[in-house]
Amino acid sequence: MTAAEAAESAYVGSVPRISRAKLTTDIVLAAVFALACVPFAVLGGWADLVLLVVFAAALAVRRYSPAWSLGLAWAAALAQMLMLRDLQLYDAAVFGVLYSTAAHGGRLVKWLGLASAGVGALLATGYLAVVKPLIDNAGFTGSQDTIGMLMLTLVLFVASIAVLVLSWTAGLLVRSVRDTREVRRREEVANRERELVEYRYVVEQERNRIARDMHDVVAHSLAVVIAQADGARFAASSRPEAAVEALGTIAGVARGALGDVRLLLAELRHDEAGAPQPVLDDLDGLLDQVRAAGLDVHFTETGLRLPLGTGHQIAVYRIVQEGLTNALRHGDVTEPVRLEFRWDADGVAIALVNARRADAPAPESHAFRHGIPGMRERAQLAGGTLQAEAGDDGMFRLAARIPAQAGRPA
Repeated sequence: MTAAEAAESAYVGSVPRISRAKLTTDIVLAAVFALACVPFAVLGGWADLVLLVVFAAALAVRRYSPAWSLGLAWAAALAQMLMLRDLQLYDAAVFGVLYSTAAHGGRLVKWLGLASAGVGALLATGYLAVVKPLIDNAGFTGSQDTIGMLMLTLVLFVASIAVLVLSWTAGLLVRSVRDTREVRRREEVANRERELVEYRYVVEQERNRIARDMHDVVAHSLAVVIAQADGARFAASSRPEAAVEALGTIAGVARGALGDVRLLLAELRHDEAGAPQPVLDDLDGLLDQVRAAGLDVHFTETGLRLPLGTGHQIAVYRIVQEGLTNALRHGDVTEPVRLEFRWDADGVAIALVNARRADAPAPESHAFRHGIPGMRERAQLAGGTLQAEAGDDGMFRLAARIPAQAGRPA
């Protein structure tokens, strides 16, 4: 919808929606105008008083109903000419009516106001320059009088149409300024709404990212802690040194997880706070943790490792971390886990295969509610793909593809 159409939509049947205060103001101003014209109208008799009331009524409703205002002004003007009345001060009300048709009228009323200015100037010139002189017996006595009368008529017509069109043009300019301000206000509102939507989207994305990081950190750390605690409990009586080593691993993992959680909580409070930013070089430490927790991980890497951007490295790390955490929580730890990186010119393909426990939940179940969707979302945000499926052979397969991105060498 254009600005003009938006402005026109504020009119219903050529009646603008104005407040009670504005209507009251117009009525008061019309009454003041009528009082100022009363002394001159009294000199003309009852006919001029009636015409004064009609013109004042046209001014009173000029913003409430420009169409009615224009109609009343035409009715009064035609009645004045039919009754052969002289010009009066109340005729100045026509200027206010024409102004209002352009400033407040609907599309039809606005152009009717312009047409009224032209037709009115023509009728007024004919009435004042031709009809009134004939009625008053001011006939033409010679060619010079005729030429003078024609010149007077021309001057009168030019002056009439100039004043009437000027009144209409002033209203149109006011309308244009008002519409421009309205368009600017709507643009500002639209910009604020768009900024609010963008802000909410960014906040939501940031919350989702922090939630994924929190899940990855806590789930992985707790899985390692649980595995080490179970091992320490069974080894406490027969192999005390193994139990002590497991407790040390638990303490180290718990401290690391606590530090990561604190960083994530600080990031929630302050945008400038740093967050855990793992890279490919941190994979060795991750593999050492899960191996210490009792998971036999066979890691192979083929091809030339390409430089990846920070976001892509984080995606690779978190996908591997979540996959190994799921293998530790839901897999058969007595069977080896195969992790493979295959590098090519386009990026890296990640393949992780582990044996499932007989009582392991399905990948679509509540237990995987955050892990697999989070991994898939990370891969998609990095421009890659991820697939996870539980085969009929009792193996769980995770396959991800992360494209290369310009960055510093890993």
